[in-house]
Amino acid sequence: MPRLRHFDNLNTARFVTFSCYHRYRLLTDPIVIESFLKELDSIRKKYDFRLFGYVIMPEHVHLAVHLRDGLGLGRVIGELKSLSARSMLSLLQGNHARLTDRLVVTRGGEERLAFWQLRCYDHNCRTPETVKEKIVYCHKNPVVRGLVVDPSEWKWSSYNWYEGRADVPLAMDELGA
Repeated sequence: MPRLRHFDNLNTARFVTFSCYHRYRLLTDPIVIESFLKELDSIRKKYDFRLFGYVIMPEHVHLAVHLRDGLGLGRVIGELKSLSARSMLSLLQGNHARLTDRLVVTRGGEERLAFWQLRCYDHNCRTPETVKEKIVYCHKNPVVRGLVVDPSEWKWSSYNWYEGRADVPLAMDELGA
């Protein structure tokens, strides 16, 4: 499989997508999702990047981020996936043993559990309009998939923050800041 190139240091926002292992629906339990959001917020603070929008779907995640200059996307997303996988797999192992049996992989000659597919996909958002389009895409995703009728009904996105609600899992960074 060819290596996907990330074009870092272009001073653009990035629209990032990564999926659960085999696109299994591993992100359906609110406790697991909250664990992911906690790790996302922790990584965001550690690396001081801006988060403009997100959606957590049952089998994948979309993020709209802006990394500070010199910070590689692969490093940030790799650490996010590693830390979140550890915490979410420990939650799943206790409550969803039949599911975790399907997550066993051999990597580096060692058997382990995989939560995420390898790699991520990203798109450089070269204009503020493109960033806004990607945020709207995030917010419409649960509606298009038939999970909710209105984006405000999907708790696991940045939509309600943009609507001015205070009871949101994560606050977003201002686009113009």
